Parts: sequence; structure tokens; C-alpha cells
Amino acid sequence: MRVHRQALVAVLLAVAAPPALAVLNPQALVWPEKPLPGEPTAQTSPAPAENQAAASPNLADMADMARRARTGGRNSLDLSVEQAVALALEHNPSLTAQRLQPLITGTFAAVERAVFDPSVFARVETSREVAQRVSEDIQQNFDVRSDDELARVGVRQTLPTGTELELSLEQDLSTSNRSPQQAGTRLGLTLTQALLRGFGIRSNLVALRQARTDTLASAYELRGFVTALVADVETTYWDYLGARRRIDILQNALAVAEQQSREARLRIEAGTVARVEQAAFAAEAARRQQDLIDGRAEAERLRIRLLQLISIPDEIRYQRALTPTTDVVTDAAPLDAPADYVALAERRRPELNQARLDVARNELEVVATRNGLLPRLDLFVTLGQTGFARNYGGAYDELDGGDTYDLSGALEFEYPLGNRAGRALDRGARAGVRQAEASLENLERVIDAEVRYAVIEAERAAAQIEATAATVRLQQETLDAEQARFDVGRSTGLLVAQAQRDLLSARLDRINAFIAYRQALIDLHVANGSLLTRRLIDAPGEQPPTLSWQK
Repeated sequence: MRVHRQALVAVLLAVAAPPALAVLNPQALVWPEKPLPGEPTAQTSPAPAENQAAASPNLADMADMARRARTGGRNSLDLSVEQAVALALEHNPSLTAQRLQPLITGTFAAVERAVFDPSVFARVETSREVAQRVSEDIQQNFDVRSDDELARVGVRQTLPTGTELELSLEQDLSTSNRSPQQAGTRLGLTLTQALLRGFGIRSNLVALRQARTDTLASAYELRGFVTALVADVETTYWDYLGARRRIDILQNALAVAEQQSREARLRIEAGTVARVEQAAFAAEAARRQQDLIDGRAEAERLRIRLLQLISIPDEIRYQRALTPTTDVVTDAAPLDAPADYVALAERRRPELNQARLDVARNELEVVATRNGLLPRLDLFVTLGQTGFARNYGGAYDELDGGDTYDLSGALEFEYPLGNRAGRALDRGARAGVRQAEASLENLERVIDAEVRYAVIEAERAAAQIEATAATVRLQQETLDAEQARFDVGRSTGLLVAQAQRDLLSARLDRINAFIAYRQALIDLHVANGSLLTRRLIDAPGEQPPTLSWQK
């Protein structure tokens, strides 16, 4: 199955555009429903037609699916809902911009990590001094000329423990007209350790962990954006398909109204029907013409909207005719308990996971501000060994055999009286945690209600499918009876036209019920955070965040 899905993606993307998805990977273009909590199983109800077709795809079907996406000439496009989503994921410019955000945010984590990278330093210095001195013996002035050369190289690093290390090698050469040439080589190690403020891994990794938290949050933000885009594409697709179906119904109703108007005219001419009956049929035909004009305009608007979402790179993009090829599913599967969908939303909704990261980020800020309340107490230790000789080589050799060394240590204490700034920052950080927790709790309640609303709407839309079927059947019977009474002169054209209008309204309500059911399922899957998973679309942020430092 996975090989087949990958083959299908390759075929479709070859038709659509050359670049491959970097962050998002639609693994399948025919969507079998995955057995997630809150999803009807195949044992409870018949699977939709498109899901049955997806049960055993083959390469011939995949090639045919891609071929249908480009048939009908350059100005026409046969499009299934799966193809529409795949094209949008590949070409939508807003998604192209949005999926770069995690990459941009991730660079900040790299910047914070670089604080603990070792660095190499080097310095070369030369100087000359010409001065006069007074001899204590003969009380005369004399000239002193000296030349100095200094070279220093080393490596330094800051550790997460609050330790700064520096290892250096230094060589200097002094030449003077009053003393012999002398070279010195020193190997030194300097350690600076924070004992209070700035001590410990937890406080020193706050900035890095916050940056990584922001990177995770950007992944959830991207998932939310992709979910909204997929839902928008599917909803628009079903709206467009419904508009096309309504046009068919209105065209048929117009043809029937015009036919009845002609028949009424013939009956008037034959003298079997009063002339006043003609107006009712003519008015009904005119009304159907008005509805058809509005329906075509709405379908055209939705066609342009759908082309905008899929964003095929083409100079004649908006001139393309679209033909929806996905069948309308007329069977509604039973839904699970609302609690199952709510439990799924608690794990999958990207907004909730972003809010959890916001709480974690504010908790890290408290760690930093709590550390800022401490006084600064730093320990400095310097250890070195020096060799002296008349040249560089000899001075370097003396490092091994010589007994010269230097050692120093110091403690430095600092504390601002009152520490007003530190206390204010700490209070603000703790308030930020409480605020983030309150926002998370409120969001959980909002999403709980949103999921339950979506379940109610899906159940309502499913029930309307069967109810509208009964309404259409009864309205057809009513029209047939009214027409029969009119044929024998026991009814009027106005009543027949009213019955036709009621039948048309029932048929439009039925197609609206089909579309509303599909869109209600989309809204339910968005509400519980499982839409992308059900569509087998690979996007970051599928699972709740796991933060290692919180374990």
C-alpha cells in the first residue's frame, strides 16, 4: 500500500509542478479513514465510495487518476478533492511562506547553542621603545632602546555549569641595548566559576531551552496553518460541487417550467384552460431563470476561489474550467461519543500544544529570574608555568624542566542593595506563568465545547440526509397529485407552480444536506485535531510536546 501511495504522489506531482514538498508530504491522494478514536469503523457502517475505492489501489488506477487531472485540454481540469488538496499543499504560496517559519525560528536555537561553543583566539604584538635613563653611578643620561615581540594563542569556552575556561600559550621576546636578549614562554589556565548567580545547568540553559520551545511552537503553528488550508480547500471543493449540482437542478427546473408554460399556452389556445393560468407558469419560469443566474454566479465565484487555493502555476489559471469528479457520499456513518473526540482533541489540537509550550516557556523565565535574585559570587583561579631562555626554542624547552610557575585565586562578590529590578522581573515572570496556565485552561474548555458543537452539527447534518430524502419523495407525490387535479380542471396553475417550487426547494435542500454533512465531518476532524492524520498528510506537530527538562 505504501508503494502504491508513493507512486500516486509521484505521478500527480509530475503533472502539477516539479518541486517536491520539503516539510509536508501528502502520502496518499485517496484517503482511507484511519481507525482513530472518534472515527466510525468499517464494521459499523458501509465505507464511503471513495474509501472503498482506496482499499486496494493499483498503478493503473493511479495513472488514470493523474490523467484525469489534465484531460479536457489546457483550459479544463478534472479535479477530485484529493487532487485539490495535493495541489494546494504543493503550490499554495501562503503555505510556501509559512513552512519556512520553523526553519527561521530554529536558527535562534542554534544561536543560543553557540554560546557554549569553544572559540580560538590569537594575538600578535610588536613594540619599540626609545628612552633615556640616568645612571646612578656616574649621574649621566644614557639612551635605552628596546624591542618587544608578543604572541598569544589559546582556546576559551563557557560551560552550562557557569564555568568559563581559558587555556593559553604565550611567548614574548625582549631585545635591548642595555641587557641581553631574553625569551619567555608561558602556558596558562584560567578558570572562572559562578558560585551563586549564574551557577548551574538549569539557569544557564534557559535561553537555549526557550529557543527550542519556540521552534516546537512554530511546528505546531505550521500544523495549524496546514490544517486550516486543507479544511478550506475541502470545504470550498464541496461548496463548488454543490453549486454545480444546484445548477443542474435549476436548469432542469427551468426546462420543466418552460415546458409547462408552453403546454398551458396550448391549452389556452385549445380553450381547455383559462387564460389567467398562463401567468402562474410564466412567473415560475422567470423565477427559475433568476435562481439560475444567481447559481451560476456563485459557482463561478467558488471556481475562482478553488483555483486560488490550489494555485497551479499557470498564466491562464483563472480561465480554467473545473469539473469536480468526487462523488457525493449519501450514506452517513454513526459517530462516536463526544468524549472520545474531546480526548483526541486534547492530544492533537495544535493550539493546545502551543499553549502548553507557552506555559513551559514562562516557567523557564521564572527559573532565570529566580537566579537573578541571588548575589553574584565568582571564583577566579589562574595557574601558569613559564620558561625563560635567550630564544623561543630554549624558553619552550624550559617549560618541562623548569620549576617556575604562578598561581593566583580570588573571590568577587556583588549584590545591588534591594535588588529592585531582579524582584520586579521575578514577579512578572511568575504572573506570566499564572496567565499562561489560565489561558491554557480556558482554551481547553473552549475546544471541549467546540468539539461537542461539531458533533451535534455532524449528527444534525447526517439526520438531514434521510429527512430530505423523505421530503423530496413527498413533495414529488404532492406535485403529481396537483398536476393530476390541474389536468382535470380541479386545480389552478398557481397551485401547480407552488408545488413545483416546493419540490425544487426540497431537491436543493437534499443536495445541501449532502454537502453540509461532508463539511460537518471536516469541521469535526478539525475540531479534534485529526484532519491531517485522517488524510495521511505528514506534517510536524502531530503529537503533544515532550520536553526533556521537565522530566
